[in-house]
Amino acid sequence: MPASRITSKGQITLPKAVRAALAVEAGDRVFFRIGEDGVVVLEAETVDLSALRGSVRSRRRRATVERMAEVVRQRGGRRGGG
Repeated sequence: MPASRITSKGQITLPKAVRAALAVEAGDRVFFRIGEDGVVVLEAETVDLSALRGSVRSRRRRATVERMAEVVRQRGGRRGGG
């Protein structure tokens, strides 16, 4: 059974087997759920990816066939950025 010591600052290191079972890595969040019976359950925070939709804005214009054709005409059919 994996075990860990509590540091003087109240910190613990999750053993590799526990990290693997929870599928967590450095920077991820975990929660401790304490039941009425005193049993503590460690849970990984899960994020519903649909909740992130729209959280990052793109400054690029959407590419249309017309816009792509315009760029090709402007560059004279050259490849690359120069």
